Formats: sequence, C-alpha cells, structure tokens
Amino acid sequence: MQLDVKTLSTYRLNRAKEDLEAAISNHQSGFYKVAINRSYYAIFHAIRAVNILDGFDASRHSSVIAHFNQFYVHGGKFDRDTYKLIDSAYRIREKCDYSDFFIASKEDSENQICNAKDFIYRVGEFLSIQVEE
Repeated sequence: MQLDVKTLSTYRLNRAKEDLEAAISNHQSGFYKVAINRSYYAIFHAIRAVNILDGFDASRHSSVIAHFNQFYVHGGKFDRDTYKLIDSAYRIREKCDYSDFFIASKEDSENQICNAKDFIYRVGEFLSIQVEE
C-alpha cells in the first residue's frame, strides 16, 4: 500500500470519527436531524477511507456507496448486513435534509449513531489488517 493512500485513508477515517463526535454532541443537544446528518457523513467518510485503497473516489454519494457495496460487501470483505446499515443511513439522512416536515426522533438519532459507531469500528478493523499487508 502506498504511503499517500494510507495517509488519505487514515485522514478519511479520522474525519468519520470527527463526524461521529459531532453527531453525538448534536444528539445530546436535542438536534436530532443534525445528529442523523452527521452520523450519515461519519459512515460516508468511512466508506471513502476504504474505497481509496483501490484508488476509487467520486463526487456522487450513490457512486461511492455502489463501489463499496460491489467490491467490499458483495466481495465478501464486509458482512451483507453492512449494505442495510448504509442504505438506512442514506435514506433517513435524505429525509432529514430534504423533507420539509420530517420529524426526527430521539430514537432515530440514537439508532443512527449506534450504526455509525458500529460501521466505523468495522472499517477501523478492516483498515488495520490492510495496513499490515
């Protein structure tokens, strides 16, 4: 693995962790839509940390997610339930950001934060193995 790819991957994972901390802070302040948004971006940047290992990046979220699902979920490097976690985060984040009257609950926010924590943990474990190779 090239140093620049490792550095970028690490940077993106750290950015995911920062987004997760922002999600937790917003949740604790009662800003559930913002917490859900930040939870999604935590997942998204963790995906980007993995995708860069094979040189892939894109400006469209759907492309970033599709690449990850094709090469890492369907490729057997992440469990199949990972797709559901990502899809759920994407869909609820869209509702929070674009639906005028969507009300995000405390439970919605807690669930997305838990999913983001779980996903970041999985990505961290995966990346630590990749760095050793």
